[in-house]
Amino acid sequence: MRPTHRHEQMVTNGKQTRAAAAGGTAELVRTMVYALLIALAIRTVAYEPFSVPTESMLPTLEVGDYFFVSKYSYGYSRYSLPFGIPLFSGRILERTPQRGDIAVFKLPTDNKTDYVKRLIGLPGDRIQVVGGILHINDQAVTREQVPSEEYINRHGESILYRETMPGGASYLTLDRGTTFQDNTDVHVVEPGHYFMMGDNRDNSVDSRFVRDVGQVQAQNLVGRAEIIFFSGNGNARWFEVWKWPWGIRYGRIFDSLRW
Repeated sequence: MRPTHRHEQMVTNGKQTRAAAAGGTAELVRTMVYALLIALAIRTVAYEPFSVPTESMLPTLEVGDYFFVSKYSYGYSRYSLPFGIPLFSGRILERTPQRGDIAVFKLPTDNKTDYVKRLIGLPGDRIQVVGGILHINDQAVTREQVPSEEYINRHGESILYRETMPGGASYLTLDRGTTFQDNTDVHVVEPGHYFMMGDNRDNSVDSRFVRDVGQVQAQNLVGRAEIIFFSGNGNARWFEVWKWPWGIRYGRIFDSLRW
């Protein structure tokens, strides 16, 4: 006995429904793949987000700050690519950084760990700290104390200073008193390298520590820090939704990191 027309229609409709569902799933997968590829391309050639885990860049960057780094500012190296895939050596479309830039780079001692510091010395520069004062090419960098109620020592004196480099870069630093980091040897920056320091001068492991960081090769530069896009004060964990409104430093969002 032949199936009825109604049965044939139900079978046909069932096949169409399954085909439509399969087509919808395939379209969703394609959309997700496209979105992933676009995000990967943006992260590779344009901007990459980073967060701040330590106080080495206080007062400019605080723990809990999230900021964007522009990849194109210095050109591209293998470390511009995801996982540092070694597709090429050196840098392409290279642009010279400027003194005073805040830069993210791969730690030279392992080529894996991301560090963020301020670029102090260019190739050929002579860098030295004398009595807590930064010297570039044997000239003391201008430094002025800035009154602060937040950053003070045990005597109630401000430890906040504004440095102004040759070339105009101006930014804030912290000086927490006399430490072994206040006096260094002269560091002559090698060709193709850069000298980095944290703004929290007495609490930063940077190029002054030759064995731990040392001078940074140009190819280790990831990019230039541009802007803070989010800042959390640590008072709200990710699942404590009810605390979110009080866990955000609203005043730091969209702060520029360019001097």
